[in-house]
Amino acid sequence: MRIELPGLVLRDFVEADAASLARHANNRKVWRNLRDGFPHPYLLEDARRFLARWRQGAPPSVLCLEVGGEAAGAIGYHTREDVERFSAELGYWLAEPHWGRGLMSAAVRAVSELALGERGLERLVATPFAWNPASCRVLEKAGFQLEGRLRRAAFKDGQWVDELVYARLRG
Repeated sequence: MRIELPGLVLRDFVEADAASLARHANNRKVWRNLRDGFPHPYLLEDARRFLARWRQGAPPSVLCLEVGGEAAGAIGYHTREDVERFSAELGYWLAEPHWGRGLMSAAVRAVSELALGERGLERLVATPFAWNPASCRVLEKAGFQLEGRLRRAAFKDGQWVDELVYARLRG
């Protein structure tokens, strides 16, 4: 898959992405806003392990964010099960040098349209930490609406943090 956006390409990962993924992901500011499954420090072995898991997905629901010809982040969604089978949770990260340029808002918008359109999902949810207002702005620019606050719902970086619930519905 390949989606070209201004200043950004959403595409499938390739083995050659490992080094740039490790370089950009090995950033405490990136790690601090992601789930604990995202390691810190983020080493080359972590990037290779991620790429091996990515190859097993069918169809891949995680795409590479390519900026300036190199892998500079990822965006994807994980579908839920049972009565929530038409819903998915969206996640994303972008290398710090590219923050504040509107790239992530464009990527979230494009992936949301893909998931809610072609893939037939009804609802996408994202739960940024309350200490990350930039991520909230990304979601709002991409058509997500704030639905609520989950107080002290996560323990990250040695402290309790609220999660904010954002959602975008089909149509």
